[in-house]
Amino acid sequence: MALLVAAAVAIAVAVVAVSSWLLTRSQLQNELDNSLRNSTAPSSQIASALQTCEDGAGSTSSNKAAPDASEQAFAYFQVVDANGSRCVALGSQPVKVEQQDVAVARGEEEESPVHTSTTDGGQEVQVHTRLQTIRIGPPGGSSPQPVAVTISRPVDEIQTSLNRLALLLAVVAGVGVLGAGAAGLWIARTGLRPVDGLTRAVEHVARTEDLSVRIPVDGEDEIARLSRSFNSMTAALASSRDRQSQLIADAGHELRTPLTSLRTNIELLARSEETGRAIPPDDRRELMASVKAQMTELAALIGDLQELSRPDALTPGTVQVVALHEVVEHALRRARLRGPGLAIDATTATWYVRAEPATLERAVVNVLDNAVKFSPPGGVVEVRLDAHGELTVRDHGPGIPAEDLPHVFERFWRSPSARSLPGSGLGLAIVARTLQQAGGEITLSPADGGGTVARISLPGAPTPPPDLPPDA
Repeated sequence: MALLVAAAVAIAVAVVAVSSWLLTRSQLQNELDNSLRNSTAPSSQIASALQTCEDGAGSTSSNKAAPDASEQAFAYFQVVDANGSRCVALGSQPVKVEQQDVAVARGEEEESPVHTSTTDGGQEVQVHTRLQTIRIGPPGGSSPQPVAVTISRPVDEIQTSLNRLALLLAVVAGVGVLGAGAAGLWIARTGLRPVDGLTRAVEHVARTEDLSVRIPVDGEDEIARLSRSFNSMTAALASSRDRQSQLIADAGHELRTPLTSLRTNIELLARSEETGRAIPPDDRRELMASVKAQMTELAALIGDLQELSRPDALTPGTVQVVALHEVVEHALRRARLRGPGLAIDATTATWYVRAEPATLERAVVNVLDNAVKFSPPGGVVEVRLDAHGELTVRDHGPGIPAEDLPHVFERFWRSPSARSLPGSGLGLAIVARTLQQAGGEITLSPADGGGTVARISLPGAPTPPPDLPPDA
């Protein structure tokens, strides 16, 4: 980032510096050219140039003494004839005569455009000049013909200023680039410091699997949002891992009891076969019934664990319109088989919901199983599905103590009075999750006169939507 900032500033400064230098050079050259166009050759300089030719001083000599320094005006003067010969005024430098200067001397042009040339008077270093040749009348009427006079000014007078400006711009540009690079480096390090912290935190988590790491958050910028997202992610992962560990621990605890009992019973049966000492028929039948019950309990527990291990969100393909009253009827038939000595009083109204059929039926069956399990022999289980879609299941059992109600939907939780009864403690947890996924809820409360009332509410309608046939 610092290199990018420095490069961007360097390019910008270079463009500005070069543009400024070129603009200044153009402006100074224009001013020099304008001064040439507005200049007139003093008659004394013309006469001096003509006199040098008449005296035989030569057309290429460099004269050091000027008759009138105030009239010289920092310019060189020379007279050019039609043959291309020149006569240089005193104190001026001879300038190369070009074809366009000769054309003016011959009368073909009134004046030549301002152009660049060099001195050629034999000096060691040639001087670049800007010059213009113009036709003027003869001085003092000494010649009946006009003459061509070349007025030139050395470019050095603006080149020195341009060189100083170039040096100044180079220094300023260098300082600007170095300052921009340093500022960019400081800004980059300051701005990316939270990213460095986030990187170290991610590397720490990857190396140690420690999900308790949190990044300090300061501000509301993108880095702060990223830090908050990382903290939320690690908190969610830590919570998920804790729930997974707790589920494994609880499952191991719940599986240990039936497995131990099952192993003990099987070892008794195996020892009887090995030793040849037969177990009394009644005891053998009791052992076999116990083994069968424990196998059934293990199968139910494994099924509950599989249900809980599914993702919390239902896949879109499994959700469909379900006739809740039909689901209740199917669950009632299973409940009557499990509680043959109980009376089930059921009334159902038509109600359609959107849910996963298999899990919804399992949830209703679990609620009815609890009612059957806790009902006294010969008791009554009352089931009502009203016209507003609320399903109530009431038993006349011992009820749930008020201090246990907050825990009934926790995984593997069982009240002290229910630990002697079959079950895994996962049924109501599965019911709560299933109904939550379908947009509904379940509540348990003490019933008037004893027992417990379970209330299930699911959003729906008394008539089937268009995607469900009436006879479905």
